[in-house]
Amino acid sequence: MKRLKKWILSIVSLILILLLLAAALVVWVDPFFQYHAPLEGFPYLVDNQLTQNPGMAKHLDYDSVILGSSMTVNFNTNWFEELMGLRTIKLNYSGAYPKDQANIMDIIFDSGHEVKTVFLGVDVMTYTGGVDETKYPIPSYLYDNNYLNDVQYLLNKDVILNYVLRPLADPDKTDLATVYQSWWTDEYYNIQWVMHNYVPSEEAAQETPADAYIESTDKNLRVNLCPYIEQNPDTDFYIFFPPYSILYWNDVRQENHMEATLREYAYIAETLLAYDNVRVFYFPNREEIVTDLNNYADYTHYHARYNRFMTECFADGTCEVRSAEEMAQALEETLDMIERFDFEELFSVEY
Repeated sequence: MKRLKKWILSIVSLILILLLLAAALVVWVDPFFQYHAPLEGFPYLVDNQLTQNPGMAKHLDYDSVILGSSMTVNFNTNWFEELMGLRTIKLNYSGAYPKDQANIMDIIFDSGHEVKTVFLGVDVMTYTGGVDETKYPIPSYLYDNNYLNDVQYLLNKDVILNYVLRPLADPDKTDLATVYQSWWTDEYYNIQWVMHNYVPSEEAAQETPADAYIESTDKNLRVNLCPYIEQNPDTDFYIFFPPYSILYWNDVRQENHMEATLREYAYIAETLLAYDNVRVFYFPNREEIVTDLNNYADYTHYHARYNRFMTECFADGTCEVRSAEEMAQALEETLDMIERFDFEELFSVEY
């Protein structure tokens, strides 16, 4: 009996030692950057926005951040150093809702960093959702300050195998300047690929009321964006509207909510332009981009050269709207572009 107890005690002790060693290994490497900055020379794999963005916001060296959806993944942070002298990191979330942006801004502004600039891409369709809605369930143990629940990180088999051991066996360090970059290579950016995969929205019989999106948009602004602008007056917020392709606007036409969508754009811009530390940039009226489907890999995602173009605009002020009147003019140009575009010819060709 004593021998059995001794054997059980030995097994339990061995298991505890192995668990402690595993946890210590995760803490030392810290592939999700929860406890410290990256180790010099370790080939970190960074490919999971939900789990790795919080730690990067806490412990990477930066003075500016890029936030937004997949519309922002093709920014190269070296451009911001080159053109604006900013040490910038990307903390975007594919399909991000306003609450996703708020969750990461909580961490950014609680991290102790002196944040000079926030570059935030605004997708108007996401501002019509609920103020607590996120694209995916977040791993809350990585977003809070409670170390007791970190066992889900420290003793996570996937973390140990895929983010600690695999990089050691096959080192290919992620370039943080281009982290989360889209998988599409240049050959995917062409009209044939886009049209082959595009499925038009069904036509709606009734027009959406012009003010249909204002209430939900206002709530999202007041809860998930404006408080961060107000509480951080020394941080400049560059808010920009990405240039979706003409096919996006075809869907808006088909779904019969053109006026409501344009009104939502106007409302967001007007609300944010009231702040001294906000600059607004509007790109949907760039006809040379929007109407050429060879610039896209699907109906919204544009080539990285336009991320470069937008960075240049942030640096020199091109495409900036400085008043409600300038925003109204930009929206008129957008509507005129849509009305002049020959959709019938586009859809008459077999791709």
